[in-house]
Amino acid sequence: MIFDTHAHYMDERFAEDREALLASLRDAGVGNVVEVGASIQSTKDAVALSRKHDFVYSAVGVHPDGVPEMTDETIEWLKGLTGEPKVVAIGEIGLDYYYDEPDRELQKKWFIRQLEAAKETKMPVIIHSRDAAQDTLQIMDEHCDWSQGGVIHCFSYTVETAKIYLRKGFYLGIGGVVTFKNGRKLVEVVKEAPLEQLLLETDSPYLTPVPNRGRRNDSRQLTYVVDAVAQIKGIDREEVIRVTEENAKKMYRII
Repeated sequence: MIFDTHAHYMDERFAEDREALLASLRDAGVGNVVEVGASIQSTKDAVALSRKHDFVYSAVGVHPDGVPEMTDETIEWLKGLTGEPKVVAIGEIGLDYYYDEPDRELQKKWFIRQLEAAKETKMPVIIHSRDAAQDTLQIMDEHCDWSQGGVIHCFSYTVETAKIYLRKGFYLGIGGVVTFKNGRKLVEVVKEAPLEQLLLETDSPYLTPVPNRGRRNDSRQLTYVVDAVAQIKGIDREEVIRVTEENAKKMYRII
């Protein structure tokens, strides 16, 4: 079944129909979801959601937008959460230079601290990197335990950059952008990358694929991403689903 490796169902845009929507996913061919923390509060929410639903797992971390709220105590708290049985990664963490705030040095500081926390707890990482390719790779080379694995969420860089992460054993997160008219760069990445290193993700409620672009995203929309990947690679959609599900369970160490 389809494995949505990155969603934010605790976002307020799901407030009115969250439980009904989650209950509908299995009939839509979605078997598992990872609810990803992006702030202190959303991390708490992600863990709570994973406790409530058998098919939901969680990741704990603070997105670059949220790093001004971080302290030394936050790091210790995140490390403690990795002991929860359904917490499968530290993330999403990283760098985002699109709006040039928060301060880049502050982003780097807490990215490094969270990478070190993942190293100490032997957890895979979910990396958010936007307009920060060089700094992200440099920091990861210095502070990431590549052997624990991870994914570059919503991969947006070149084939050459993709190959660097692929050689290091990381996965690339592929979502709705692969269906966009302006997503040709990602199409080339999907064409070049081995299917065994691709993960399906929605980033719900964001990045809804064509033909529903502009509406709220959810895991059921991954069927369009599956079709796009199958077409790009010239394989059956069933193979895309099977292999990416295996990839997700391997990276997140789900038996």
